[in-house]
Amino acid sequence: MRKKLLGVLLCTAMVATMLTGCGGKDSDSGSGSGNKSSDKGSSEKTKVVATDDGKVFNIRVWNEEFKSRVVDHYPDYQKVDDNTGKIGDIQVNWVTVANQDNAYQNALDEALLKQADASADDKVDMFLVEADYAAKYTEGAYTLDLINDLGISEDTLANQFKYTQDIVRDSKGALKGSSWQGTPAGLVYRSDIAKQVFGSDDPEKVQEYFSDWDKFAESAGKLKDAGYKVTATTNDTFRVFSNNVTTKWVENGKISIDENIKKWVDMSKDMVDKGQTTTEKLWEAEWQKGFDSKGDVFAYFGPSWFFDFSMADRDDDGVPRYDLAKDGKWRLCAGPQNFYWGGTWLCAANGTDNKTLVKTMIETMTADETVMTEIAKDETEYVNNQNVVNSLADDKNFGSKVLGGQNPVPLFNEGVSKIDLSNLTMYDQGCNEEFQTAMKEYFDGNVSYDEALAAFYKAVETKYPELKH
Repeated sequence: MRKKLLGVLLCTAMVATMLTGCGGKDSDSGSGSGNKSSDKGSSEKTKVVATDDGKVFNIRVWNEEFKSRVVDHYPDYQKVDDNTGKIGDIQVNWVTVANQDNAYQNALDEALLKQADASADDKVDMFLVEADYAAKYTEGAYTLDLINDLGISEDTLANQFKYTQDIVRDSKGALKGSSWQGTPAGLVYRSDIAKQVFGSDDPEKVQEYFSDWDKFAESAGKLKDAGYKVTATTNDTFRVFSNNVTTKWVENGKISIDENIKKWVDMSKDMVDKGQTTTEKLWEAEWQKGFDSKGDVFAYFGPSWFFDFSMADRDDDGVPRYDLAKDGKWRLCAGPQNFYWGGTWLCAANGTDNKTLVKTMIETMTADETVMTEIAKDETEYVNNQNVVNSLADDKNFGSKVLGGQNPVPLFNEGVSKIDLSNLTMYDQGCNEEFQTAMKEYFDGNVSYDEALAAFYKAVETKYPELKH
């Protein structure tokens, strides 16, 4: 499957030829300045009347997050069952393929390559991407230009954070996606453990103990002496380091390892050897045990989606195992370095036969200020709208139950302006994952650092044969 994925990456020109005319020829044109297609903030729930021929709207996702936002907040959406819904006369199909082992991208690639010949009911209309691999889809012919192909006004998206648009702009400046999320992040810590070990659970006081990596290491020692792990795993800190690199994973086809990544290796190895953290994988059961208020993990790192979506530790039926909102024992501070984590972007598939509905859904779910406010308040999510988050920053009634009522918006407002995307590449997801996998063997003492490094290079060059080190 990895070879098949690579084949897709190398066939951009072929895809462009194959898909030309499938969705762009008769699209609504507009530079943005004169095409105000909807009023930001309009709360009127009107029935969507599609002007295109499609009667089935296929959305490709990897989990339930965006689906839940649509079910709860999209005007006129009617849920039929877990995998289908209705918007007006259009049937909505949710095509879910998990991210594990690159399965989501592999399935999406295959579907997009068949887009020109697919039946009307099978065409991909909209799909989701993450920052780590967004460029793979936005740079080629997979996606429509939101402004010039779909006719979304630039004014409609004007209050989004710039970095969320920069991630999905192609090399020609075309905007190829839109997100409802802003994802600045911080250190999420247990208030009861902070009181016991550091004498206070106040975020400003706790920040003093974790304001840089030297203080982080010193505090990790104090926590270990008290019987606690500073983090659940070495991978909890990885994103903070990888967001603060000064070089790219890949430059001119060559793999390189930034000095900040090397610092993560040295710190993590020391922490594992001292018993201050573990080498468990993210999302696994052992990693999740720390969410329990009776657990022995002091902190995780994450953005607002992490509180509601990840820390709830849902079972297979979507039911949270731990009632973190009831416990309210977590708090948030900035941590050693500013960083962001993830985010989800909506992309219009080239070849969609439901362009009007794609346009309306993107406008509604990523720009309508009434919907943005609902999501922010109902899910305690930091949304991608400056007006909305600024209005919530001083709202005494707004706060996260998981964070014991703390309002995370002021901290996120400070961090969002510092997000740096200058070192992103289309290879980041593969490099990040393979590096962590390889270094786990080193941290566990099974191989030397050089052996782990060699395994990393081999894995990346197998996944991306065009790369060398």
